[in-house]
Amino acid sequence: MIFNPSEPRVAEGVRGRAPEVCGVRGCRHSVAVMASPTAGITLSDPTFEPKDRRNAFERFWLNLISDERDLPFIPLALQMTFVIIPLAVLLYVPGVFRWWLAPVYWAVVFPGFMDRYMLMLHNASHRRLFKRKYNFMNKWVPWVIGIFCGQTPETYYIHHITMHHAEGNLPNDLSSTMKYQRDSRIAWLRYFFRFFFFILFDMTRYQLRKKRYPLLRKMLIGELSFYAITAVMMFVNWQATVTVFVVPLVVIRILMMAGNWGQHAFVDPDDPSNDYKSAITCINARYNHRGFNDGYHISHHLVANRHWTDHPAELQENLQAYVDNDAIIFEGIDFFMVWLYLMLGRKDWLVERFVDLREEKRSKEEILALFERRLKKFSPEQLAALQK
Repeated sequence: MIFNPSEPRVAEGVRGRAPEVCGVRGCRHSVAVMASPTAGITLSDPTFEPKDRRNAFERFWLNLISDERDLPFIPLALQMTFVIIPLAVLLYVPGVFRWWLAPVYWAVVFPGFMDRYMLMLHNASHRRLFKRKYNFMNKWVPWVIGIFCGQTPETYYIHHITMHHAEGNLPNDLSSTMKYQRDSRIAWLRYFFRFFFFILFDMTRYQLRKKRYPLLRKMLIGELSFYAITAVMMFVNWQATVTVFVVPLVVIRILMMAGNWGQHAFVDPDDPSNDYKSAITCINARYNHRGFNDGYHISHHLVANRHWTDHPAELQENLQAYVDNDAIIFEGIDFFMVWLYLMLGRKDWLVERFVDLREEKRSKEEILALFERRLKKFSPEQLAALQK
């Protein structure tokens, strides 16, 4: 059934319940009906609710961080520091490693922490986590934890902040989806392998062209340091190194490219620079609770440093703009599911999750036609015209 926002609906598992405490300290799930001349949507995604009293742990960290709304990142970072790193070290202890331990380690890292780490890194890249006077602690997330999650230090920040948001998925964006047919498995594989094997070279050329030499130096130091550490640890214990460093590197880059593909799969050929028409939004998904509202990708591109707890309110307050721009919103799924459905050729499943904001609701065939139009790759002529 296509979600009809003109009929108020509470997401599964929320109906009849009061707002409940989020899985992280400092935020609550808000159920807020959006007011609009044309539509209303009920949300269950996290927002921030100030607390009158804080315990000693919270008060200590609030003295160090820039924004109290980011307090949930602290227990997550501590958990990862005192769970993943000791487990990784244990695999290097002589005589300990057995191959059956590798999937056990991955089970802790990937379903336990990987998605939350990626979005913590994302938010800490856009907004300084620790106050300026404690700036050295801002290396904790990308340099200390990151190398155990396959993240080469500094590369994500420089790629995402200084390139992706600056170029906005247009042709000069090295991660742009525009020149690919975005429901094609072959096209996605080309997209992924180009990123995996050539992104360091492409980013180097990009930063040189922009004459951003300090950024280029930071990126190369971070990227090459990771590879140097991996190479050295191969001589210490190659089995543990494959488990701890190599596999997470491959997995996280697959996830980043699949996520970006899903976020920018539906691009309006007539208005590709319009953030409402080149990105999508996913609401009422478990991923938003684990991933700090990452589903609100339109809102994020409209204001890149908007705080993650403010995305639901932005959708509330500006719903008419989403209506006017025929923005694509899905309910109950995330970007990775969008990517997966496209790779499986199941756009009909996406239709079932589509939030039709129009007063006159479209048929399944009309929604599929909308999808087909926005999934088409841009011709070389179109791309060249956009680069002028």
